[in-house]
Amino acid sequence: MSTFKTIGFIGVGVMGEPICRHLAQKSGRPVLANDRDEAPLERLAQFGVRKASVADIAASADIIFMSLPSGEIVRDVVEGQAGSGLLSLCRPDQVVVDLSTSPVPLTRELADKFAKRKIHFADAPVMRTRAAAEAGSLAVPVGADSALFERIRPLLDMFATDITYGGDVGAGQVIKILNNMVLYETVQALAEARAIGARAGVDPETLFKAMSTGSADSFALRNHGMKSIVPQVFPERAFPVTYARKDLQYAVALADSVNVDASGARNVIASFDAAIAQGHGDKYAPAISLVLEKN
Repeated sequence: MSTFKTIGFIGVGVMGEPICRHLAQKSGRPVLANDRDEAPLERLAQFGVRKASVADIAASADIIFMSLPSGEIVRDVVEGQAGSGLLSLCRPDQVVVDLSTSPVPLTRELADKFAKRKIHFADAPVMRTRAAAEAGSLAVPVGADSALFERIRPLLDMFATDITYGGDVGAGQVIKILNNMVLYETVQALAEARAIGARAGVDPETLFKAMSTGSADSFALRNHGMKSIVPQVFPERAFPVTYARKDLQYAVALADSVNVDASGARNVIASFDAAIAQGHGDKYAPAISLVLEKN
């Protein structure tokens, strides 16, 4: 980590802001950040984070983290237009780490492009909740060559408690995408269970507490289920339906590429589509429960 004298951070949204804050508080390095929204940049300023353009970050930082909403935005930041992207702005031996959830083919494509310019690239998409990001207890699967993984791990340790080396570039995305596929297929089952149980005369809280003592117990039940689906509380400024739908689309595309019929994931996408059509796209992703409750 001693080779990283300055840290750059692009995208300080729901997850990126607390991650950036941890780096600023724990690394002892200057941190430069960029985002289209001024509010998180103003909040981070009190922790010593300095607002900067993408060009300034590329010129000054030795390692650049990206925490962006989609693969499309990652591509835009990396490739840019008329020399405005990281591919054009970065210099040999810089390190770029993508904390976003991006399609596996895109991740490997961008890694190849960076490699041609002798820029090191790792995918390290973050897992767990906003609360975990605030606490510095995220889980992070990493795709990179082993030497790069060892270089960046001390910085990952500043905002994650569980770090998995998955293998070469793209492995982090495979793990994260499949994690979210399993999670939201479970959320779908929980939403169905609440709707069925309530109509059959069992109180949802009683149902879920009982399930937590049986073989249906899970992280999804205790967090998404008990905290959101049971009380039917789906706040905005959390991981929304639209983001979850995007991740499930990445999962289906990955499944198609290896000739697996991911029918469960396709069913969840249909539920996300219905939730968006009913105006719930910006609500916390378990809001697919609202579709079932309405029917």
